[in-house]
Amino acid sequence: MTSEQSTKWNGPAACSWIEAQEMLDQLLKPLEDLLIDAIAARSARSVLDVGCGTGGTTVAVARRLGAGGRSIGVDISAPMIAAAKLRAEREGAAATFIAADAQTFAFEPKSFDTIISRFGVMFFDDFTAAFANLRRAAGNNAELRFISWRTPEENSFMTTAERAAAPLLPDLPARVPDAPGQFGLASDTRIREILERSDWQRIDIRPIDVVCTMPERELLRYITRMGPVGMALQEADDNMHAEVIKIVRPAFDRYVHGEDVRFTAACWMVSAGA
Repeated sequence: MTSEQSTKWNGPAACSWIEAQEMLDQLLKPLEDLLIDAIAARSARSVLDVGCGTGGTTVAVARRLGAGGRSIGVDISAPMIAAAKLRAEREGAAATFIAADAQTFAFEPKSFDTIISRFGVMFFDDFTAAFANLRRAAGNNAELRFISWRTPEENSFMTTAERAAAPLLPDLPARVPDAPGQFGLASDTRIREILERSDWQRIDIRPIDVVCTMPERELLRYITRMGPVGMALQEADDNMHAEVIKIVRPAFDRYVHGEDVRFTAACWMVSAGA
């Protein structure tokens, strides 16, 4: 993974995710449930969760596998892995965690029957090398299953803040197609090419549209802590902070329904076999 991504996820971005852990878990739970259902359907026993963040999905997998199962999360963010370990201990879940770059980490060969990821595989600097490394960790007949975002145009909620704030924050980083980041695997054609080059077979890529919800009272925290605008606001003075909120918050009005904020996550559900 690039030094830029490593710095990001071991710095302010990690702190923001840890602080917003409960809200983000609730927001993304419908997607977590899809992965847990897939694991249940194939009677998985040894699962690797790639880009596990603060461990919500890894812990859910551990609960689903029960005694005798093995649920391991890996993430490049040391602070998020520390938070994940605390969560597993607090919840009494038999999940374990590794602070490492899944692109290069020496996993035990053929040690997992299932490899999953909820928005954790879009950040590699060499996607083919990363998925080849995961392929080596996959046992015979293992399954890879991950969820990634489709295009920014299909996920307007995710780019609302930066579009609204652009006049005040002209130095926000540009979205570069296919670059490591949130929309790094937005192209289904590219996903298929990467998986084929890294020796995965039986590739299936399906569009899914999932409704995600969070309390309206959390919206300001989401705007000011998450994404490019959230990162920029952490370094802004009070006046700039207030000006940005004044412009950005009304841009989300169309997603507010009473006490809830709702949007549709346009994603790919990807599966492949070893």
